[in-house]
Amino acid sequence: MVDRIAVKKTYKLYINGAFPRSESGQVAPCKNRKGQHVASYCRASRKDLRDAVTACQGGLVKWKAATPYLRGQILYRAAEMLEDRSSQFVEELQLQDLTRAAARKEVVKAVDRLVHYAGWTDKVGSLFSTVNPVASPHFCFTVPEPTGVVAILLGPQTGFAAMVDSVARILAGGNAAILLAGTHLPLSASTLGEIWHTSDLPGGTLNILTGPLNDLSPVAASHRAIDGILGLQLEDEREKSIQETASDSLKRLRFIHEEPSTGSPYAIRDFLEMKTTWHPVGI
Repeated sequence: MVDRIAVKKTYKLYINGAFPRSESGQVAPCKNRKGQHVASYCRASRKDLRDAVTACQGGLVKWKAATPYLRGQILYRAAEMLEDRSSQFVEELQLQDLTRAAARKEVVKAVDRLVHYAGWTDKVGSLFSTVNPVASPHFCFTVPEPTGVVAILLGPQTGFAAMVDSVARILAGGNAAILLAGTHLPLSASTLGEIWHTSDLPGGTLNILTGPLNDLSPVAASHRAIDGILGLQLEDEREKSIQETASDSLKRLRFIHEEPSTGSPYAIRDFLEMKTTWHPVGI
């Protein structure tokens, strides 16, 4: 009797609330440190990134219109789903060469970060708003607004908890996001799309692409519909290239060289724009 050959899963992209393969049809193998093929994942193309930007523009309209309280509820729902499926994420991280203890620690930390940012969604507006003193008969208010579409680029050393943190901080401020997860933890990044898909996040608000950043980072840096870039533990040359390319479209850039040890409302502020409004007094 011939032994059954296990079916190896191909992990998909997450674009516009769906799970397509790359339009190029390319997939890449995920191997453990012993060189064993454990799964395959889609290798996103430039066209996939452009499709993700278009999806983000549509998702941003719905996400900005949602109340801060509702955004917090959706982030908390994502935490619930991640907690419920924590064993699957632990197993996938083990396939990607983490020990069970390290994998469990990463997943627990990721859940806690989602809960943390869920609690800040309806508070950052009050925290960062001001009433400005002016020498004229006017009220002058400054209030935060989302930057818009933000691309998240993950370096090769970024852990799973930092990956979740980077997404949560962008969404908590009302932005739409494109996660360019690279090739470090592609299985976990793809499955993360399933968590957000079942959390009532509007389709297109978050898009997740896996595959090498060499082709995708220049497109993200030059695309005029991408309003900001968050780079986490990127190589020096890639960071410099993004800065040079993005200068033509005046994007908001934020580069973090170490994994964030805690969540912070000031991390949300990195991709908030301050809008000032003047209103006459007594008219």
